[in-house]
Amino acid sequence: MEWLTQIWTNLVGLFGGQVWLLLVLSILTITVVLDVVQRYVLRIVHFRLLKTKHIWSDSFVDAARAPFSFFIWITGLILMLTTSINHFDVYTNTVPYILSFKATILTLSFGWFAIRLVQRLELHLKDVARQDDRLDEVTVEAFAKIIRLLVFILTVLFFLSAFGVSLTGLLAFGGVGGIAIGFAAKDLLSNLFGGLMLYMDKPFTVGDWVRSPDQEIEGTVEQIGWRRTTIRTFDKRPLYVPNGIFANIAIENPSRMTNRRIKETMGVRYADVHKMRDIVKDVKTMLKENDDIDNNQTLIVNFNCFSASSLDFFIYTFTKTTNWVAYHEIKQDVLLKISDIVEGHGAEMAFPTRTLHIESSVEAAIPTKDS
Repeated sequence: MEWLTQIWTNLVGLFGGQVWLLLVLSILTITVVLDVVQRYVLRIVHFRLLKTKHIWSDSFVDAARAPFSFFIWITGLILMLTTSINHFDVYTNTVPYILSFKATILTLSFGWFAIRLVQRLELHLKDVARQDDRLDEVTVEAFAKIIRLLVFILTVLFFLSAFGVSLTGLLAFGGVGGIAIGFAAKDLLSNLFGGLMLYMDKPFTVGDWVRSPDQEIEGTVEQIGWRRTTIRTFDKRPLYVPNGIFANIAIENPSRMTNRRIKETMGVRYADVHKMRDIVKDVKTMLKENDDIDNNQTLIVNFNCFSASSLDFFIYTFTKTTNWVAYHEIKQDVLLKISDIVEGHGAEMAFPTRTLHIESSVEAAIPTKDS
């Protein structure tokens, strides 16, 4: 240890007896060295975990890099600051506050670390949710937001406690203030709770096509936030809907339909009434043999009514696909096949016509000479 004492003595002499300046520079040097070393070590560990596909362990290491550096630098700066204040004997009344802030450095660093960790775990869990139907991206995002909010609140409470703020009084004030804020911001709170209900009930998720029969809302969900939901309409305009509205309107989610329905009414001429039975039979057979039609669902083909200009029959069936474009291709094929069946029986599709029927004239009486 004698060599350390000798080095220190030489350094004090070099700085002309200014021990405080030597202490400040020493603290700065140690801070820089510690920060460089921790960055280098954590960077190596980070890349090795990525190469070995240990993404969950890497989340902890990657989340700790910035908060650890923050802890080292703030600690070093506080030590340099207090050393300078004690030497010059100025602003000594700020020392207790500086020491109180020093006591919260670890809390602030841990809170920052927890928020960064939740963000990284959220990204990994969303990747898992895309491959596993048991996990939902919206649920992951909701829990991540709740945890980040709780971490933020706890960090702020510990920070205030370190400065002597009474948490009991703060909570009591928060209770009274919460009532006042609740009345003043009821719409905001309604939207927040509406967002929470969307996360819990999950009537729709990001990417779903939704529409409301009660409001002019229809499009694809792009984002579900705490206050509002962003929907991209089919003409590519963004629609921002406050979450509180969803508690008071009905929402349809066509993205979750199991089948698409074909429901059409067609008519043939009255002159082909004797061919209707065979036409209906062949149309039903065609639908049952169509690989794109789901025979496990309701399938109806029946003569329906005598209309003004036609004999109407209807089809009611469901396609296997729910894809919008593919559905219309199947529907087109079905309608053309029905037209072929009608023509195959020597009948014709009806269109609005009017027939004028003139009865034979009654033979006029021929007057006689006596009349």
